Amino acid sequence: MNDSNSPKTSSRIPAIDWMRGIVIILMTIDHASMCFNSDRLVSDAYFLYKPGTYLDPAQFFTRWITHLCAPAFVFLAGVSLAINIEKRVSQGENSKSIDQYILSRGLVIFIIEIAWMSLVFPGKHIILQVLYAIGISFICMIPLRRLRTSWIFFIALVAIFFNELLAGLFIHLNGGEISVPIALFLSGGVFEYFIVGYPLFPWLGIMLLGWVLGKFLLYQSFQHSPEKILLFGGSLFFLLFLVIRGFNGLGNMLLLRDNHSLIQWLHVSKYPPSASYITLEISLMAFLLAFCFSIQRLNEKPINKKNPLYVFGQSALFFYVIHIHLLAVVAKALGMYEKSGLLSTYVATVLLTIALYPLCLLYRKHKTSHPKSWLRFI
Repeated sequence: MNDSNSPKTSSRIPAIDWMRGIVIILMTIDHASMCFNSDRLVSDAYFLYKPGTYLDPAQFFTRWITHLCAPAFVFLAGVSLAINIEKRVSQGENSKSIDQYILSRGLVIFIIEIAWMSLVFPGKHIILQVLYAIGISFICMIPLRRLRTSWIFFIALVAIFFNELLAGLFIHLNGGEISVPIALFLSGGVFEYFIVGYPLFPWLGIMLLGWVLGKFLLYQSFQHSPEKILLFGGSLFFLLFLVIRGFNGLGNMLLLRDNHSLIQWLHVSKYPPSASYITLEISLMAFLLAFCFSIQRLNEKPINKKNPLYVFGQSALFFYVIHIHLLAVVAKALGMYEKSGLLSTYVATVLLTIALYPLCLLYRKHKTSHPKSWLRFI
């Protein structure tokens, strides 16, 4: 294998951290809306939306712009995992040790979901959301990482485009009922003590796509212009979105268009994630990530390590596990919890990101200076 095609491990990739930073801010908007916005619109599932219901544009797009967050987090987790494992292999770490690292990190993320994140959401349910999807997907990567990249890509496509058929089939075989295994793996569902918001299989598919991109980024021939593959993939996924949404049938998880308005075209199912939702969000993320890589490649100056997007991107999980709790505490202390509007939502977003910036700087500094601490799992 010649040098142009040889794998090359490196330190963190700025474009990926910038992308995470963008997503962090968008995520904060959604959770600020959850805490402050009395008219917050959550209709992104067939069981949450009655056909013909009016969708206020300001509320809809405030929610819609945050749809990018979960797919981007899961996708970029796959990218980073592929690069991290290759780096460990190049340093001589054995396979068993790598598996133990992946298992430990996956379990820590999953436990954070159950023991910490569920506390901030209304009700008494344990809610399995994006950290459940990431944590368990990490654990699944222990055997899956041994497969050829082509097979991983194939499994990713099956998970994204055939999850709806599989969910329908298993629900039908189960007498029309959603069992716990079906909910955890394919469909999501509400049970007495817990809610599955992010079924594993389709979200694992997104992580596998990220893994494939990560493997490509390990080769010098792709490092020179990763924008090309991102723009090609993003364009292909966007065309698939148009086809799926245009036919308005299979691939939409029963959340169909009422008409041909822009809002109805974008009103896709997140719970569970439909193929239309995934193709749209992955395409938008690919375009944004291509832009970030272009800035990285064309920028001749040293990376500004104190750039807020860079800082938030390097401390994404730390930011995530504290920001919702802070928003909820402040909203309740001010007597504004679910009693205000969009202005308060956006003001809270700005103020929180400003407040958390120095904390994220301190966290990043501590994590960098203590690479063997438990913080390496966050």
